Amino acid sequence: MNSIDASGKGGGAIAVAIGELAVAKAPAQLRTLLGSCVGVLLLDRRLQLVGLAHVVLPESRGEAELPGKYADTAIPELLRRLHTIAGTQVIQPVAKILGGANMFPQITSNQPSIGDQNVQAVERALQQARIAVVARHCGGTAGRRLLVDAASGNVHLEILGSEPIQL
Repeated sequence: MNSIDASGKGGGAIAVAIGELAVAKAPAQLRTLLGSCVGVLLLDRRLQLVGLAHVVLPESRGEAELPGKYADTAIPELLRRLHTIAGTQVIQPVAKILGGANMFPQITSNQPSIGDQNVQAVERALQQARIAVVARHCGGTAGRRLLVDAASGNVHLEILGSEPIQL
């Protein structure tokens, strides 16, 4: 399965695996684990909607099978699905981006790490879609675990060896 759409019914957080995306409405929660991948959250607090893409690579280069896997296809697909859930209501999404760690800092290169490339590509895609980034927690060398609540738009973020953060 490469995507999930949640009605907000049922218990427990919905896991979004690598390369997948999901949209949900309150009271649902979405969760994922990130390394060099970037978690892109699109939120509409008024409608209590959230979308999460687990972006693995910056560009799809024509690959259409897994839209959540690539920065250039994940944002348009999240927007499409949020519009579908909202129905006739107008969505006003904002974004939060997390992840993009350099998981192999011992490897030096003249090129930006894949984590940096993913963050840059996500930021470009959000700018093209005219979606404001209201929170950002990117970079570093450690993975992140996140849980986002559709009702509040709050993100509970855990990084190994650090205190949890609320975004």
